[in-house]
Amino acid sequence: MTILVTGATGNVGRQVVEQLVKRGADVRALVRDPAKANLPPGVNVVQGDLLDVDSLRSAFSGVSTLFLLNAVVADEFTQALIALNIAREAGVERLVYLSVIHSDLYVNVPHFAGKFGVERMIEQMGFNATILRPAYFMNNDLTIKDVVSGYGVYPMPIGKGLAMIDARDIGEIAAIELVRRDKSGASLPPDRINLVGPDTLTGAKAAAIWSEVLGRTIAYPGDDPAGFEKNLRQFMPSWMAFDMRLMSERFLTDGMIPNAGDVERLNTLLGRPLRSYRDFVSEITASA
Repeated sequence: MTILVTGATGNVGRQVVEQLVKRGADVRALVRDPAKANLPPGVNVVQGDLLDVDSLRSAFSGVSTLFLLNAVVADEFTQALIALNIAREAGVERLVYLSVIHSDLYVNVPHFAGKFGVERMIEQMGFNATILRPAYFMNNDLTIKDVVSGYGVYPMPIGKGLAMIDARDIGEIAAIELVRRDKSGASLPPDRINLVGPDTLTGAKAAAIWSEVLGRTIAYPGDDPAGFEKNLRQFMPSWMAFDMRLMSERFLTDGMIPNAGDVERLNTLLGRPLRSYRDFVSEITASA
């Protein structure tokens, strides 16, 4: 029984691989450059790309369960559909897919709409799948640590509030679901799980946490999606920066709010409390 992990060297994929190894799973990792993978011993690292059909056919050979993760790229939807079709061709029936929370609500945001399209295809193609729908990764805020500490402001426009989750918790929950499906003798029914953190944070609440951890006042300048897009265009393509702006505008109108029981379900699944944003901020500032 082999579990194939795509996106295996990213923030989430690497956590999934490590958690699967801890659980004694037979793990195969699909990576673009095996020489740079740096994955745990015992992982079968294979070279491939989600647009390279031949490499995918080779990677899927003998696989029982798939973890499908697609990066936010212009052809994300095409990549996912190719992977799903190759998986079906290879006889893979068990699947865990990393989507996004409110994929069916943020309908104008390209990478949300793409992931919701993939969810629908998974259902129509008859896969026995767990759809994981994570909220905003608190790990993304590692990129703004210097801005917060250097300028005394929390710059993310997060509007009505985000139930931020630690990528390590995402990886562990994904591994639990992959092993559950992989080891099941019977076909398990489809499932959807919202992946959220223990607290729903507004910009003011996030700034207050930074203030407490750093011991000085961190301000929240307010929500400015246009300014957010402008800043992002300095280091990412314009289409992606615009995609992120559209997402931030939905943060303002809708937020990323858990459903009743989401946090309790995840605590039970993990057998421990979810990691908090305060702990995350304390951790990344202590390592500065």
